[in-house]
Amino acid sequence: MTTRDRAPSRVRSWLFENITEEPSGHQGPFRVVSKPEHKHPWWKVMCLTGVDYFSSLGYQPGIAALAAGVLSPMATLVLVALTLFGALPVYRRVAQESPRGEGSIAMLARLLPKWGGKIFVLVLLGFAATDFIITMTLSAADGAAHVVQNPFAPAALRGENLLVTLVLLGLLAAVFLKGFAEAIGIAVALVAAYLALNLVVVAAGLWHVATAPSVVTDWTAALTAEHGNPWMMVAISLLVFPKLALGLSGFETGVAVMPQIEGDPSDTRSAPRGRIRGARHLLTTAALIMSAFLIVTSFLTTVLIPADEFKAGGAANGRALAYLAHEYLGNVFGTVYDVSTIAILWFAGASAMAGLLNLVPRYLPRFGMAPDWARAVRPLVLVFAAIAFGITWYFDASVDAQGSAYATGVLVLITSASVAVALSAYRRGQRRKAIGFAVVAVIFVYTTVVNIVERPEGLHLAILFIIAILGVSFASRFTRAYELRAYSVSYDTTARELIDEAARGVIRVIAHDADRPDPAAYRAKESARRRVSRIPAADPILFLEVSVTDASEFATDLRVHGHRREGFRVLTVRSAAIPNSIAAILLDIRGRTGTVPHVYFEWTEGNPVRNLLQFLFFGHGEVASVTREVLRRAEPDVARRPHVHVG
Repeated sequence: MTTRDRAPSRVRSWLFENITEEPSGHQGPFRVVSKPEHKHPWWKVMCLTGVDYFSSLGYQPGIAALAAGVLSPMATLVLVALTLFGALPVYRRVAQESPRGEGSIAMLARLLPKWGGKIFVLVLLGFAATDFIITMTLSAADGAAHVVQNPFAPAALRGENLLVTLVLLGLLAAVFLKGFAEAIGIAVALVAAYLALNLVVVAAGLWHVATAPSVVTDWTAALTAEHGNPWMMVAISLLVFPKLALGLSGFETGVAVMPQIEGDPSDTRSAPRGRIRGARHLLTTAALIMSAFLIVTSFLTTVLIPADEFKAGGAANGRALAYLAHEYLGNVFGTVYDVSTIAILWFAGASAMAGLLNLVPRYLPRFGMAPDWARAVRPLVLVFAAIAFGITWYFDASVDAQGSAYATGVLVLITSASVAVALSAYRRGQRRKAIGFAVVAVIFVYTTVVNIVERPEGLHLAILFIIAILGVSFASRFTRAYELRAYSVSYDTTARELIDEAARGVIRVIAHDADRPDPAAYRAKESARRRVSRIPAADPILFLEVSVTDASEFATDLRVHGHRREGFRVLTVRSAAIPNSIAAILLDIRGRTGTVPHVYFEWTEGNPVRNLLQFLFFGHGEVASVTREVLRRAEPDVARRPHVHVG
């Protein structure tokens, strides 16, 4: 802390408590685990993703009934087919290629180079943020619907869905502000209880259908009356399927929790075969369980619940299975079912919050696009909570209204995953798989476009997130541009020898253009620098050449190589930015030798604004002045700061 810094306030100290420097894959943007975390069998980890995936049973049958009417079971069959033969194979491949939980976004980041790839990743992060934020608000809104519709709920809560939703979101934020770590044990208990209660409801519903077969004949009669022939029914089911896309919500989360899966003793970081196998079991089992429930519940809710009850204000709106639980098993069991549903929906919001706290810092710090306060959990929790409050107020805590925004985020992520695996298979020469994944990608592209055209509010919300992420990211990148931007500095044997030779006297380093590694250029540069900067002829010179590899990367490991080229001593290095790398190497040389080095530059010709923009986006341009500024910020002690000469 410098003398200009004020002592932090108690609030600021609390907000930035336990802030750390090293990113990790655990809950919280920069949480460091003091000891290796215990891994779990895949079926337990499935419950962690299941609190998000399976909890959608609370609202999915009602949304399907509103979207497809009497065709809800057939439209759900289309959803299940795409789940098992489209999304599941795609994410089994994603699990294989991103076994540390990075997901499809990381695959695309590797496949798409430089700034184009970075911007594309930021756009996908906008859709992912839409997915997770709406998971929180939609789950809380559905939980509120179960609260206010319960017959034992206080009369004062009737119609107060918005207030109850905000309270649930506030409690969620409060838990994370206090400190929260995902508990797989809680997830296992919640999922087991919830699925068991749903099995009871399904059994009761099937028993009622068996004992009152007229409900089925009434349904088939309505089908024939409304849609005529079976082909028309199939066609309409295909058309309305995009509105049911919420049933695909668990796959990206299923990949994200992969680091929690216990692998084989022979697993390595580069080849965690046991973890990949466990993740595939997780994805397949979750998809089969969810598909079975979706098919049965869509049929039961369609034939047993009057259509008007699904509409806004109806007793089954957002809580179709709870309606059946109260109707056929009594209010006591129905209340137990409501409590279980509220608990798993609330925990789905907690899982989404933890996902946000992991996802955003997984990419933005590496791109240099995270502001300083994003290194702490609590400020991020406050930001996400404020956004969730605003979205809940905007949609008036309506489950139906938020469904389109949720579906947009889910579909864009699945579409990006389909494209990523298709490109990966193509690049590996797996033509048949590439064609198959490409077909799946086309289907999801169609589904996404239809969903956006019919319900554009989801895209509008995602665009707001994208604009916010891009704005904050580039503002952060610009403000952090003068950091050293080097993870480490190392040298080969020749480079160490050259530095040791130079350290016998005054260490003088001349920055040289890496595109001109010829003796004539070295000779001319040395002559000009000695003349202009009055370097004694007896003092040895080190040339330093920095080649820019990918300027979109924020920081890199600097590996310095030494060369003796016809009597000239040359150090070369590859990095993301020239001036920052020069500054980092100079400081490292000072630390290794105990001698403060001198560095010599020529002024950069051209417009200084253009040169500055070239530095910000391409890593070169205004080298001399930027190197000096990086050194000034990194070393406040003028006596120990490397000397910069420009002429």
